[in-house]
Amino acid sequence: MDDASELVGMVLGTEDATPLTFWVGVSPEGYLQLDDAVVVETDVPGRGVVRISGIVQDVRARHEGAQFDTDVFLVDKGVLPVDTGVAAEVVATRFEPEVFVPPMPGRPAYRARGADRDEALYIDGIERRLAAGLTRDGEPVFLDLDFLDGARGAHVNISGVSGVATKTTYALFLLYALFHSEALGGYRANTKAIVFNVKGEDLMWLDRPNAKLDDAGRADYERLGLPAGPFGSVGLWAPVRRDAGGQAIPQVESRSEGVGAYYWTIREFVRGRLLRFLFAEADDERSQIADLASRVEVHLDRECADDPENDATVVFSGYPVNDFEALCEIVRNELEDDASAWRGRAADATVNAFLRRLESGAFHVGHLVWGREAEHPERHRIDWQASQVTVVDIHTLHDRAKRFVTGVVIKRLFEEKERMGRREPLAFLVLDELNRYAPREGSGPIKEILLDVAERGRSLGMVLIGAEQTASEVERRVIANSAFRVVGRLDTAEAARSEYGFLPAVTRARASILKPGSMILQQPTIPVPLQIRFPFPSWATRSEEAGAPPSGDVFSRFEGE
Repeated sequence: MDDASELVGMVLGTEDATPLTFWVGVSPEGYLQLDDAVVVETDVPGRGVVRISGIVQDVRARHEGAQFDTDVFLVDKGVLPVDTGVAAEVVATRFEPEVFVPPMPGRPAYRARGADRDEALYIDGIERRLAAGLTRDGEPVFLDLDFLDGARGAHVNISGVSGVATKTTYALFLLYALFHSEALGGYRANTKAIVFNVKGEDLMWLDRPNAKLDDAGRADYERLGLPAGPFGSVGLWAPVRRDAGGQAIPQVESRSEGVGAYYWTIREFVRGRLLRFLFAEADDERSQIADLASRVEVHLDRECADDPENDATVVFSGYPVNDFEALCEIVRNELEDDASAWRGRAADATVNAFLRRLESGAFHVGHLVWGREAEHPERHRIDWQASQVTVVDIHTLHDRAKRFVTGVVIKRLFEEKERMGRREPLAFLVLDELNRYAPREGSGPIKEILLDVAERGRSLGMVLIGAEQTASEVERRVIANSAFRVVGRLDTAEAARSEYGFLPAVTRARASILKPGSMILQQPTIPVPLQIRFPFPSWATRSEEAGAPPSGDVFSRFEGE
């Protein structure tokens, strides 16, 4: 594509031109479409030439000389002579030098290409570029990595209708661009990402090429300077089967190789103080139950000794705790004892509510906490250091178990980053259905951790890429700390909420008709949101798309276990 800017029209004199917006009359030989970059030069007395760049926000066409609606039929018959006028509204984005004046009517307007386009979109000032997608005419768009990796900001939030907005696919595209480009420099090899698979088994094929990627898709990757292929380093984890007869077999259907089965041991549950994550959805008695859970965690950790005969278990009052049911029985007995220090001043109603939830948690989560039957538990501990991208499958679990797994993994990752005490190497956390874990109302252990990630993760190099159908249902502080806001197809009622106030009215209207693969991107370096599209995934997103593994591929250390 030619990098020279092309003349498309002139600044109108029949519409007010201001330093913020102006109208361009489009010549019959040219056209302007939404999101095109436009540049105009205007003379300012005593200051010389000022270059005004902007983005097309709206385009209109109308008959000039017609008065009534029915005149269009007379025009069609050749009875009424009229001219057709096309005009584009441009929102100013940049002034060079910064003299904030309107462009003068009659000044030529150009569709910005090459260096002029980079100037209009502030791309020329982005030193560390990360591919974000393509404009509709195939021009690359970049993110400023300084606002993603914590140098000047962090976090991405993606909203949109389920199944249409392709939120998770775009989050994975950003990871792919990070791990298959030179954006991260020397830190790329040690940067890690954890992705929770919450729907189907679509993310269990990231290590396979997409057999449905065509030549046009490959050309899109080439424009962005990216190779087209699968993720290069992937670890796949699925929960152990409940009915596996004591064998650690992963709960996965579509593939059998290269997937590790994860669980936690009794000792890890006690020493890590993970009990609170069994109560991540407590309702009206939330605060009392949370306090009691914290108290029980402290007593379990204090009064349980490590079992010298088994690394997976603990000893309580001289007796080994061989399974999760036995651990729950200890808690139940202590809390039912009115004189026990474990219950403190908790009312009977709080204790009973706690025990009911403990029983429910034991039923839905118990198969994920192993005791004496655990063999080589280190092989079944989710190890995000072993691969660049770690997929944690939770889609088959009950909602209570999903919350437990999500909370425990995020807690471990955040604590590890805190112990490191530095930003590099980076850790990316991709979490769909963010409204479940950081809801607008209420509190809970997972929400508290996610708030820590949103507010302190930047300094620790922990970056949250969160996605949800409705940003209006997510905790405001999580949204507010996201440097990048991405919107796919939106429900019209949701688009009217204040959380989307960063979108101009015309852009909100467009959000309700976006096609899959198209997103609206707002980033700190560009004053207005841009509609972009991202390439068709070059990695398989389901089993039927999975091509043959790359030459020399070794699935993982789980093969043959």
